[in-house]
Amino acid sequence: MSVIKLNVIDLEKSEYTGGKSSLCPGCGHDQVSNVIIQAAWENGIPPEGIAKMSGIGCSSKTPAYFLGKSHGFNTVHGRMPSVTTGASMVNKSLSFIAVSGDGDTASIGIGQFVHAIRRNLDMVYIIENNGVYGLTKGQYSATVEKGSKKKKGEANVQPPIDLCAMAINLGCSFVARSFSGSKKQLTALIRAAMGHRGMAVIDIISPCVTFSNNDESYKSYNYVKANDEVLHLLDYIPHFTPIEEVDIPEGEYDDIQMFDGSTLRLETVGEDHDPSDTVSALSAIHMAERENKHVTGLLYYDDSMQTADEALGLTETPLSALSEAELRPSEAELASINASFCGS
Repeated sequence: MSVIKLNVIDLEKSEYTGGKSSLCPGCGHDQVSNVIIQAAWENGIPPEGIAKMSGIGCSSKTPAYFLGKSHGFNTVHGRMPSVTTGASMVNKSLSFIAVSGDGDTASIGIGQFVHAIRRNLDMVYIIENNGVYGLTKGQYSATVEKGSKKKKGEANVQPPIDLCAMAINLGCSFVARSFSGSKKQLTALIRAAMGHRGMAVIDIISPCVTFSNNDESYKSYNYVKANDEVLHLLDYIPHFTPIEEVDIPEGEYDDIQMFDGSTLRLETVGEDHDPSDTVSALSAIHMAERENKHVTGLLYYDDSMQTADEALGLTETPLSALSEAELRPSEAELASINASFCGS
């Protein structure tokens, strides 16, 4: 007799799955979807308390493949952050998980991405980054490295936009990079991002098996595995697990406390990295870029930033849960407000 595993809110993992994937067999995006399912289940987030947001592209098809019982909104190309802004302002009780791609974010949606970071929207922003436009026959995207070559055509000659470096420079409160093939690292990062208060950007190198999984591509499985500069080993400790029950690493480590009371433990690997220092984070990115490598792990974290709803002074009760009487001022109150603008 098989034993059915339940999470902390007594739900089976099957409650977090979605439909069957129609992506190419071996696509890195499917691995990311599986990790999102695992992370949400292990964190014990009720599926109906999650809203999945996406734009256009292979990446933005994936919300159909996970969290089938959650809310979802598939927006137009590059406009996912704006729709998420509106949804978050109206119902901040939802946990927003956004999935975008390198084309959707770094090209047509780059302005939306920039201002979502400035506002510090309370959301997990996942970028499934393969360096090509997979839906339109594999043209290079804005994130592909100079010198990288896909299966057909010439090598890319333009410098890339590094979305992690951009996010750090703009003041994003949680910035990480991972690889779709690094399940343990990616699961810890997504679980931590779900427990973060503010915008959490995770750039995931997710190889396109159809157009750019050849060894000359800097975003292929073989290339990333051979050129992955791991900053630290990660262990996510949820708030409902007593910290004293967790094994302590033999070497040096740092604990980062998340907003929900959980802990992200960073065990040092190689040179020490300080995720609270923007200069250290940007230096790690640029040093790896100089050697045509990918740096992965938690790059930057700051829990002191005010979120968008806090800056606007929204009520603790979501606007969607307020009554009409609470949302609309009375005739006398409206007259008083209008009079204040006239100085009378």
